[in-house]
Amino acid sequence: MADLRVSVTEAFRHRFGAPPAHVVRAPGRVNLIGEHTDYNDGFVMPLAIEQAVWLAVGPRDDDRVVLHSTRAPEPADFRLGAMERGDGWGEYAKGVAWALQAQGHELRGLEGVLASDVPEGAGLSSSAALELAVARALSEGAGLDWDPAVMARTAQRAENEWVGVRCGVMDQMASACGVAGHAVLLDCRSLAVTPTPLPAWTTVLVLDTGTRRGLVDSAYNARRETCERVARVLSVPALRDATLDGLQAAEDVLTPTQVRRARHVVTENARVLAAAEAMRQGDAARVGALMAASHASLRDDYEVSSPALNAFVEAAQAQPGCYGARMTGAGFGGCVVALVASDRAEAVAEAATLAYRQRTGHAPTAYRVRAVGGASLEPVPALFL
Repeated sequence: MADLRVSVTEAFRHRFGAPPAHVVRAPGRVNLIGEHTDYNDGFVMPLAIEQAVWLAVGPRDDDRVVLHSTRAPEPADFRLGAMERGDGWGEYAKGVAWALQAQGHELRGLEGVLASDVPEGAGLSSSAALELAVARALSEGAGLDWDPAVMARTAQRAENEWVGVRCGVMDQMASACGVAGHAVLLDCRSLAVTPTPLPAWTTVLVLDTGTRRGLVDSAYNARRETCERVARVLSVPALRDATLDGLQAAEDVLTPTQVRRARHVVTENARVLAAAEAMRQGDAARVGALMAASHASLRDDYEVSSPALNAFVEAAQAQPGCYGARMTGAGFGGCVVALVASDRAEAVAEAATLAYRQRTGHAPTAYRVRAVGGASLEPVPALFL
């Protein structure tokens, strides 16, 4: 939001006594369909959203990186030449600096203030948005060319190898490569991005269950290990290359759980490609049906949903004007995404949140999201120049 651009600029000037050299924006994302397929070299369909991390930064004369967050009492403060692993939100920033230096880039110290309206732990990629904002700022400070896909891979490496979450590349690619007004069909093997328009007269709603999860402590990494184990049994590079026939032929050497996990990935990849075609044809009903099937697969085969997520999906899908809904993000809590008729969006949001609240006792929120472009440098507000 533009007000965050102003507020981080004002906070930077107040803290450091001068306007920032740059203001960076990196969006969160919501994934329309294609969950737990990215780390299997598969297909996903996210859109970058206007909720974003905003970072006002200026250069330093030493090798320190000092970043203050409006969400945290303590800053991220580390030296580029002497980084050690620690705890807290600053590890994402530190990991990005580590990954860039591991590629041979010479970075400069910087100081900054960041603010975000991407909900944390909601499955909307607050961590990827933070990583891409820091990558954009460090790259600009060092005079590096900005290649969105390369920087997305760099940020993914930071999260995999520094933070310790073995995520796929979808979140970082969505934040780096978002296209205004479009979802993006992303091939997570080639990193090919195909902008795909939403069906006319539809709106994307995010329905926040009010429940949260932590990826490092969850079963996320275990799911990935299971997928890699099944791929080895099937003698394929990744489950993107598996087929239902091949999976069925190997059932005698796989556990029932392994079969279910792999079946989700194989069928989800097919659903993403079918959804992309339906979107190109403007077939909102078909997209919605595929979203509903995706949720069922995530709930029953991949087992990463939760009672709260299931309740909100059911509440949304019961409303006239809702084409389809599904959990979005890693699971175990967080948000539901729904595709709805634009003229029914407010009614669907109101009725679904009421039904969900009455059923669960949780305090939900619901809001429209708009597809925006990827991470960018934004003008420093003129009133601060």
